[in-house]
Amino acid sequence: MSRICELTGKGRQVGHNVSHANNKTKRTFLPNLQNVTLISDLLGKSVRLRVSTHGLRSVEHNGGLDNWLLKTSDEDLSLRARRLKREVRKASTATATAA
Repeated sequence: MSRICELTGKGRQVGHNVSHANNKTKRTFLPNLQNVTLISDLLGKSVRLRVSTHGLRSVEHNGGLDNWLLKTSDEDLSLRARRLKREVRKASTATATAA
């Protein structure tokens, strides 16, 4: 399983360990990924995603998973998240036309 956030696209970064003698060796900085269950209000179901803590805070800041998906562009989202976004958009237009 790749170490990429499914919502933000945040992945590993490469840098250097720098010793006191200024020797540089390669190292990787991994994102803090968590397996979380997020609830979609429009779909009425819960979704398990692998999300970075930064992405989780962004979802909470935007008012939930549905709002986050509708505001985010498709380039950063994973395939599962893009499919979920399509379902959410379809459900939101169905509730808008019914009201």
